[in-house]
Amino acid sequence: MGMTSMVSAVRSQVLGLVARRFTGGNGPYAGLSMLPDKILWPLHRDGLDPVPQMDRWRAEKPVTRLPVPFGIRAWLVTGYEPVKAVLGSVDGYSNDFAKFAGKIGIGMEQNPGGLGFADPPDHTRLRKMLTPEFTMRRLARLQPRIEAIVAGRLDALDAADGPVDLWHEFALPIPALTICELLGVPYADREYFQELSTTRFDLGAGGDAALGAISDSLDYIGGLVEQQRREPGEGLLGALIKAHGDDIDDRELAGVADGVLTGGLETSASMIALGALVLMTNPVMAGKMRAGVDVDAMVEELLRYLTVVQVAFPRIAVNDVRIGDAEIRAGDVVMCSLSGADRDARFGPDPQLIDPDRAANRSHMAFGYGIHRCIGAELARMELRVAYPALVRRFPAMSPAVPPAELKFRRASIVFGLDELPVDLGR
Repeated sequence: MGMTSMVSAVRSQVLGLVARRFTGGNGPYAGLSMLPDKILWPLHRDGLDPVPQMDRWRAEKPVTRLPVPFGIRAWLVTGYEPVKAVLGSVDGYSNDFAKFAGKIGIGMEQNPGGLGFADPPDHTRLRKMLTPEFTMRRLARLQPRIEAIVAGRLDALDAADGPVDLWHEFALPIPALTICELLGVPYADREYFQELSTTRFDLGAGGDAALGAISDSLDYIGGLVEQQRREPGEGLLGALIKAHGDDIDDRELAGVADGVLTGGLETSASMIALGALVLMTNPVMAGKMRAGVDVDAMVEELLRYLTVVQVAFPRIAVNDVRIGDAEIRAGDVVMCSLSGADRDARFGPDPQLIDPDRAANRSHMAFGYGIHRCIGAELARMELRVAYPALVRRFPAMSPAVPPAELKFRRASIVFGLDELPVDLGR
């Protein structure tokens, strides 16, 4: 068994044990979707909005205990300033998955890898390697490719008969093709890794599906890493291998690529689809977007309003700490609601509403905050700034093809989104 395969097997075994622990061990990885709503409610929404309970908690108890079983002390942080304090702390909290696994009794000592589950100094070293590949200067080379991808998808929509599924035919292919270009992934495999990306974030699909998707994704990427080691290409993996060689091992490369592939695909696709839905129902914003007025500011407002990544990676408190009225103990699990923080009054009047005239504000939490802030944020912004105006210019009269009540929003997904978006293009 090669190193990548061995790590994938270990990761699958550990995550399986986590699922059993959280579901009482009944049956083969009994579904995480069976967890009660009193635990999963931060992942629920009322249409596009966080459920009303989120507003109440942010106002009345922005840091509060979640009723997690098995003796685990877990906290949900909903207020903007407390979320910023947690995510901005470098030494106060750990993202190391091994510590989380140990906390719930697994005894795992080996970190599964990837930026999201790494602490300094490993996180610092890996991020330093990656950062040059995600600067605006380096990403500028992708701008013409993104524009061509969007134009091609618009032509495909125009050629279709009747209503179209904007999720599968427009929102999803744009980041999929872009990431294929970035990583050097065969586009023929796009449907496979898209399915893995969707399943791993959707707790409503059950523990078996989510955990299996993570393992399968790493197995797939492990093969790409091995191929790139032999023949480094022009994509991200090839660039990292050429620049850093053995300073970054196969396990780390797989973790990095997995984060880019799954994190940048599902999140960007959901933003494109949900943002298009907002534009279809907000003619003022659509008109400004069509005219190219304040596009950057409206993209930021859509990011804030939708905040498709609903919660940040869980943190483990390293020491006892007080946040507001809450006494967090060392070893406690801390979950930060990004969607809750982004409806804070600090964003101006009526933060619960989408405002096409809201001043540009990049202090939202849609990409997280601190050392674990999404490294692909500028790439996502680039995709949105191209996709939204092009879509509303090509199809100014488009509208949802089904009543709002029939739209299939995901019920309990870390990345909020739709399963499909039927649209009448109004041609």
